[in-house]
Amino acid sequence: MNALSPAVQAPPSALDVLGRCRELARPALTEAVGRLHPWVAEMAGYSFGWCEVGGAPVAAPGGKGVRQALAVLGAEAAGADGRAGVPAAVAVELVHAFSLLHDDIMDGDATRRRRPAVWKAYGTGPAVLAGDALFALAVETLAAAPGGPGAVRLLSTALADLVRGQADDLLFAARPFGGPERVTPEEYRAMAEHKTGALLGCAAALGAALGGAPEPVVTALDRAGRHLGVAFQLVDDVLGIWGDPAVTGKPVGGDLREHKKTYPVLAALGSPEARRLPALLDSGAHTQEAAALIEEAGGRAAALAEARAHTAAARTLFADLPVAAGAAGELRALLDFLVGREL
Repeated sequence: MNALSPAVQAPPSALDVLGRCRELARPALTEAVGRLHPWVAEMAGYSFGWCEVGGAPVAAPGGKGVRQALAVLGAEAAGADGRAGVPAAVAVELVHAFSLLHDDIMDGDATRRRRPAVWKAYGTGPAVLAGDALFALAVETLAAAPGGPGAVRLLSTALADLVRGQADDLLFAARPFGGPERVTPEEYRAMAEHKTGALLGCAAALGAALGGAPEPVVTALDRAGRHLGVAFQLVDDVLGIWGDPAVTGKPVGGDLREHKKTYPVLAALGSPEARRLPALLDSGAHTQEAAALIEEAGGRAAALAEARAHTAAARTLFADLPVAAGAAGELRALLDFLVGREL
């Protein structure tokens, strides 16, 4: 390279982007949680991975902070300083934590991030209380931000979708694997968009709105985030059956033993090769055989193909947006990181 030539700067990695956005939002998130009742604040800190039961700090707090990053990048996409998106980052992170606290109780999941879930560590009633407090704190945080009323309306819409998706997910558990009452892939896609995609879309849209973006940009970022959420959920479904437990933190075949209606299963059930699958899944005792049959019937391939389609839709929306080049590149890097685990 000529000594006078300008160096070509490599784009930041997704991990760099996540780290930068976490560092930007963390002081405000910590300050917000600190306003809660001390016991509730401890449970919140435990749920975020900041401390142990009793409040002892954790040396290396966990959590990627995906929703925080989307909110900060949404503001930067609007041409604003990333700090404009911090109230949105805090609000969506609080809502995400609230939803996980309640999800673990509803699903009976005893562990979260390789340690006892909040309801197992503190009790069911206290965990419900902590979740309610985080939800209220999220609304308070947004209401106090510039443009708060409009931001609260965006969050309310996402929350309504999240509840709708969680309701469908719970109802799916009672439906059979076979017959006319079985869950269809189309129903599952709608559930995933509501349960997982709504909050991801809301994060980016809220950041953009607080950053002064015009309505079409806010709407497009919400749509892109929803596609991202569906793709993320589909990849998570694949990892829930075939993923490495050392990476996923879940036992091999755990989703099959729990009779979850995940996309690979639903796609495979529509294949003639999968006639024996409902009986295998109902037994819960032949997870390896069921996983092999799902793959043979095309369930794994169908889930990954669907994830690629939603990823492509999100990329197209990002590419068509009139946003700052740096933010657009970081949004794409984040997209590739989140859904590239099996693609």
